[in-house]
Amino acid sequence: VQLVESGGGSVQAGESLRLSCVASGFRHSPYCMGWFRQAPGEAREGVAHVDSNGMTGYAPSVTGRFTISQDKAKNILYLQMNSLKPEDTGIYYCAYALGYCAGAYGRRWGQGTQVTVSS
Repeated sequence: VQLVESGGGSVQAGESLRLSCVASGFRHSPYCMGWFRQAPGEAREGVAHVDSNGMTGYAPSVTGRFTISQDKAKNILYLQMNSLKPEDTGIYYCAYALGYCAGAYGRRWGQGTQVTVSS
């Protein structure tokens, strides 16, 4: 599976962005797809995930502001990010893994897309 992210950019606090991740290649089922982010000098952290059954999960810091969704017909994963904060700044990575999210393995990564939120 190859993953290509897009949609990053520079915005002001309170604004919105929508990230997209196009997945190509064969996909197994069940699978888990998600978004991670990495701020400068910080470890990569999970932001949101969705599995092949449509079950979703979010980091507490983004719950209520971010929404993950997938278009299975087009093989696209989205992350709608509203009410952005400066602490949301970082490189956002799309990921694909085998199995359901709780026990996912064999994770693959996209190249990342930069999100910068200024106050």
